[in-house]
Amino acid sequence: MTSSPSRLDPGIAARLKRSPDGLLPAIAQQYDTGEVLMLGWMDDEALHRTLTTGRCTYWSRSRREYWVKGDTSGHFQWVKSVALDCDADTVLVKVDQVGAACHTGARTCFDTDVLLKDGGSDGSATDQ
Repeated sequence: MTSSPSRLDPGIAARLKRSPDGLLPAIAQQYDTGEVLMLGWMDDEALHRTLTTGRCTYWSRSRREYWVKGDTSGHFQWVKSVALDCDADTVLVKVDQVGAACHTGARTCFDTDVLLKDGGSDGSATDQ
């Protein structure tokens, strides 16, 4: 992340529970269908930019820089709402996705490697 201070509202920043590297997982979900599109990472500044620009901004862990979804691909994510989960350690961004969400060109990052479909259990298993 950058060394400059974040512009995120201090009240929001104080609530966040970040990973040791200062990041939060950010789930992008299609606002009108509920389709889960992708998971990205945000630091305080990426969250601030997402909240104030109306476009999803993520932190690229591999490139070590911010990226705005759609700037290079044309596959924009227009922000409709942003929420924290109950532990304040994950962000849910409901978006209007234009084009593919996945870097592979697929609509979603979660539709090509399905490990279990439609429950797959007879319901007799219990959590231990």
